[in-house]
Amino acid sequence: MFKRFISILLCAALALPFTAFAESKLPSVTVNAPSAVLMEAETGKVLAEQNSHEKRACASVTKVMTLLLVMEALDSGKLKKDDVLTSSAHAASMGGSDIWLEEGEKMSVDDLIKATAVASANDAAVVLAEAISGSEAVFVAEMNKKAKALGMKDTTFKNCNGLDEKGHLTSAYDVALMSRELISHKEIFKYTSIWLDNLRGGKTQIVNTNKLLKTYNGITGLKTGTTNEAGCCMSATAEREGLSLVAVVLGCKTGTERFADSAALLDYGFANFKVERLALPKKATASVKVSGGMSDTLRLSCEPAGTLVVSRMGDNKLNRECVIRKELKAPIIKGEQVGEVNYYSGKQLLKSLKITAKNGIEKMTFTSVAAALLKALRSL
Repeated sequence: MFKRFISILLCAALALPFTAFAESKLPSVTVNAPSAVLMEAETGKVLAEQNSHEKRACASVTKVMTLLLVMEALDSGKLKKDDVLTSSAHAASMGGSDIWLEEGEKMSVDDLIKATAVASANDAAVVLAEAISGSEAVFVAEMNKKAKALGMKDTTFKNCNGLDEKGHLTSAYDVALMSRELISHKEIFKYTSIWLDNLRGGKTQIVNTNKLLKTYNGITGLKTGTTNEAGCCMSATAEREGLSLVAVVLGCKTGTERFADSAALLDYGFANFKVERLALPKKATASVKVSGGMSDTLRLSCEPAGTLVVSRMGDNKLNRECVIRKELKAPIIKGEQVGEVNYYSGKQLLKSLKITAKNGIEKMTFTSVAAALLKALRSL
């Protein structure tokens, strides 16, 4: 009635046209910043780092997290771009970079985001924070909650704008994590790519604090920051040929050094790395035979192959291996792992994808056969 045999499926390792990640053959990159990191945005792979987990103040780079929560509020409908918000006395009292909001002054969410992202306005950031959470203090608690969820183990936020405050600390690595998350909201690029704009019906001009917008090929954002305690800091994002990078520098002595270091990191990334989109073997999503079940055919499903960051200079080839469990016997539960697709550079495993059962298969028993037969008779 049902075929009973064990299915064995093994795809031979296939040499794919990808270069392997040959770190030992890569040139080094030098920056003056005491703390820095270069991260590939899609995979989160660190490509270069220097004291990347050292806890430091980051000034207005803090607003990356503020803007992330704002983007999430827009996505959820909690905020709308055309909402008009009113500045509180607390927001109007902010010092440092601002747009000189007065208590009771009204401004749209769209303009407040623009002011925060482009002009690094501390007062605008607080107005947005208060609109989302009711108070800056509650919003900061949400910032820290989000930081924890993103794996930012070096970070404690004390305010939403980055003004110097005891215990307000992060790291270059953590800044890269939150920057990577922010740019997953593509809408943010509409703000971070602005060089010059106006608020208050043209009465207030704002200029982007990110000077790389004028000089760096592929730059998309993201945020600068400067205070006495933090020094000159920056998270810079750029994309070329499908490779999206996040470069973070903390504690630079001057703004010029900050931009030079960020550009050097991005140059290093684009010169030495590329993203390869992986292909799945057809057998990873095909059907295989199962023994001892009410059905003898199991459909397979596999995780998306995604991408790998690879060196442009590597000599080794990337190999792919597809393995299905040697004995497939019922019962098999839907979603159960039955195999894997592995990607190797030499003997080093770079990525592994789960192959799972797309459908469940009940074990063949007298009871199950009788039930199936009864069901078939009832349908006649």
